Order: sequence, then structure tokens, then C-alpha cells
Amino acid sequence: MARIIFLETSTALCSTALAEDGRIVAYKESTTPRAQASLTAPFVAEMLNERGLGVRDCDAVCVSKGPGSYTGLRVGVSTAKGLCFGAGIPLIAVGTLDTLVYQAADEGLLPDDCRYVVPMVDARRMEVYTSVFTPDGKQLTETRPQVVSAGDFADILAEGPVLFIGDGAGKCQEALAHPNAHFVQCCPKASAMLRPAFAALEASRFEDTAYFEPFYLKEFIATVPRNKIF
Repeated sequence: MARIIFLETSTALCSTALAEDGRIVAYKESTTPRAQASLTAPFVAEMLNERGLGVRDCDAVCVSKGPGSYTGLRVGVSTAKGLCFGAGIPLIAVGTLDTLVYQAADEGLLPDDCRYVVPMVDARRMEVYTSVFTPDGKQLTETRPQVVSAGDFADILAEGPVLFIGDGAGKCQEALAHPNAHFVQCCPKASAMLRPAFAALEASRFEDTAYFEPFYLKEFIATVPRNKIF
């Protein structure tokens, strides 16, 4: 029986899942702000305890590789590496944008005759991390940071219905107003990594656990508080 532990910490939603033979059998999530560091490992322990399992009973750990929150990604990847090293099992990584595309399909969010899916991860202000996919998960454009403005995506919107999905989709709704534009504001979930992760497990497409790093897309920039205490 193939089992995979899933960790999704790239956005405000912290979620974990456990799957057996291609089916989700346990799931945990929290929208508590900045709680990834305190909740991710306990969520995994709770799921395994509920099933009477240990990490060594699993075949792999799957983690979101980004793009997304710098801190969130670091928490997810460090937790995943700890589980993999401790149990001697391989690491699988799935892109955050890919997860959102599969989530749209799995949860029945695709509009009728959908031509494209454009996942959007919030990158503050009017900027998002985005790319264009087909509804079945094929990526058509490079993942990039984009400041969204009126007229963007006009070429694909002219072809038919397009789903914009992610925690950055809602803020772009006014700028991308079009009869073919559909919007779903949501965060990626660990459970939506199910299909690409099991495909990777079957093909033995594993990451180098020791050297794997998240796909940040942009460098982390530390800021100095304006009001210094000392």
C-alpha cells in the first residue's frame, strides 16, 4: 500500500494530508496567521496517530516547492526534509501553481468549456506569481512575478473561459474584468497535490533531499523597522 505525507505551507493556509493508494485518508488545515512553524509537524503527527502509523510506514513526503511565502516555504521544506531523513524515505516536490490547477479540477471549480487556468499566488500590492496552464495541468508559460493591470491576459480571454484561481486572484478581478474571466479566491491545499505526487512516486521522480531548495522566484529582502525600540 503506497502512502504519501503532504505538506502545503506556501501561503496563509497551513495544510497537511495523508494519502493511501491514491486516496486522501486524513487532512488538517489552519488559517491561523503565521502558524506554519507551530502547526505543520503536529498536524503530521496527529494524522499518523489517527491511522496508527509512523513516518516509516510511508513511502514519501511531498512538499510545496513554491513560489509563495518565503517563511512558509522554509517551514514546509525543513519539516519535509526532517521527516525524510528521519525515516529514510524520498522527497517529492510539487509547484504551488500546479497545485492550484489540480485543485480547480478536483473541486469542480472549472467553468464550462474552460480554455485556460491561471493560478495566482499573492505577492503583495497588485503583483502575483503566475503562469498559464491548460485545465489538465500542462504549463504553457514560464512562472513569473507579474504586476497585473487592465488588458493583461487579453489574448487568452479572447479565446474562451479562463479561470483565475489562488489567493491573488480576487484582487485582480477588477483589472481583468471580462465576460470570459472567472475568479476563485482560495489558497492551495495539501490534498490537491495528490495526483502529481503519486505520478512522481510511480516514476521515481524524487528530489535530492540534502540539497533541495524552495523555488522562491524572488530574493527575500529583510526590512528594518521604522520605529526602533532601542
